Formats: sequence, C-alpha cells, structure tokens
Amino acid sequence: MRDAHDVLKRPIFTEKATYLKETGGKLIVEVDRKANKIEIKKAFEEVFKVKVDKVATINVRGKKKRWGRSIGRTAAMKKAIITLKKGEKLDFIEGV
Repeated sequence: MRDAHDVLKRPIFTEKATYLKETGGKLIVEVDRKANKIEIKKAFEEVFKVKVDKVATINVRGKKKRWGRSIGRTAAMKKAIITLKKGEKLDFIEGV
C-alpha cells in the first residue's frame, strides 16, 4: 500500500464543498487517480485521526483549452467525497 500522504493530495474549497461540509459533515479532497475507496478511507483516518463512514469517488476529465492556435488539455483528477461518522468533526482551516 502507498503512503497516506501520497494518496491524499489537497482539500478542495469550493461553494459546493463548503455547503456539504456545513450541512452533511462531508469533506471533498483531491486524491491520487489510482487510489481506490479502501485506500482513501485508510489514508484519511491515518492522517486526520477521525472515523470515516463512507467514501464516494468522482473521476474528473481534463477540459480542452486553447492558447492561440494551439489546443491543449488541463490535467484530469480524481475527487473523493468523504462522509465522517456521527460525532466526528474536522476543520482543515482552524483559527481562520
């Protein structure tokens, strides 16, 4: 198994992520594209010392972008929506 810090890349702060955190106790994180739900759950519990109830994953394809005559593509990524168990709480940004 990979190291927990290799599986979890970064938290995602969007309007939808903030809404899910406030209403449902769910957190959205960018993860390694090859990681499965079991690896994501173990890595999150190991790094943040919280109990995870459920993990849902989303594969996001890269978008086509143009720079003048050149056509490129943004990087694809994988997101995980992590549901914490009842009574668990986690703040990525504390004191802000």
